[in-house]
Amino acid sequence: MRSEDRILVTHVGSLPRSPELMSFLTARDRKQDHDQNSFRACLAQSVKDVVCKQAEHGIDIVNDGELGKIGYGAYAKERLSGFNGEDAPRLRASDLDAFPTYYRRLYGPEGFDKMVRPQCTGPISYIGLDDLAFDIETLQAALAEVSARTGFLNAASPGSIALWLGNAYYKTHEEFVWAIADAMQTEYETIAAAGLVLQIDAPDLGMGRHMQFQGLSVPEFRRQAEIHVAALNYATRNIAPKQMRMHMCWGNYDGPHHHDIELSELIDILLKMRPLGLSIEGANPRHEHEWKLWKGRDLGREIVLLPGVLNSVTHRIEHPELIADRLCRYAECVGRENVIASTDCGMSSQAGHVKVDPDIGWTKYRSMAEGAKLASERLWG
Repeated sequence: MRSEDRILVTHVGSLPRSPELMSFLTARDRKQDHDQNSFRACLAQSVKDVVCKQAEHGIDIVNDGELGKIGYGAYAKERLSGFNGEDAPRLRASDLDAFPTYYRRLYGPEGFDKMVRPQCTGPISYIGLDDLAFDIETLQAALAEVSARTGFLNAASPGSIALWLGNAYYKTHEEFVWAIADAMQTEYETIAAAGLVLQIDAPDLGMGRHMQFQGLSVPEFRRQAEIHVAALNYATRNIAPKQMRMHMCWGNYDGPHHHDIELSELIDILLKMRPLGLSIEGANPRHEHEWKLWKGRDLGREIVLLPGVLNSVTHRIEHPELIADRLCRYAECVGRENVIASTDCGMSSQAGHVKVDPDIGWTKYRSMAEGAKLASERLWG
């Protein structure tokens, strides 16, 4: 979608889960007994409520909040065969390792990644059609009750699944990523066939540099990123680019981020993606200046930017005027019709680990919608 007569508003995806829903998700994650019918009833009602809440707070392009997923990448262990091994090694961010006292205060000795993450020990294939169909049905049912422009569903990129779930079966990382791409093609195409916008979550293209591949040089990491984008393009080859958008970020955590790879060192690779929508951080103070990279840049295609105008890990509520300023800067670079207001990342990309108090988070979303209105008045008059 494009902002044809005003700046549209969306967000990245994950939203807070209720305590009741969290109890079901935790039981599923740990393979504990739970009632499947009760879980689905709870999930369906939760999705209905969260879609209505998005619409009430001025969000035009809404989703299911990723409420049924334990995490934006690790959920794939429930939809792909072959992941039955021991837990993958804990992920560590090099920027946090540089400040161990802060790391312990922020996340505790176990780190922020506490979900079960089994390694791959066998051939990968897609086995999640039943859960996927339920996700689609519940979102479509909720959409019927609001006046949102459209709905989107998130799906993890091959590279982000490879980041969260370890490999103990395939000979190389590249072979592992391509096997995931082959399997996830089913999920991508099923979402698109349902008439929803497909959002590919690919933080591996940014965050992967200082987590999974922190030992590589920039040129070496760029080669890995090329592989990840090629696998994503292959898996989505049968889907119209205009029906897809891709989100990349440098990690949704409140860290120093001084080890983040620069966008200038990745932008050419990102623009090789097939999706026509690019969701990227724009409020994170480590990356806010990078809006300048879009000045006079030939995008090559009709790409729409979804810049983050809200910082998703701070409790400060951005002023609508600041949001309007950020949006207008991007509009001046790529055209007002090619900008949609969004967030840096989600409120709760890992279930149970909420980045911002939910009430404050929703107030930030309302401020984003107000800022988009101000930007629209400036840009359309």
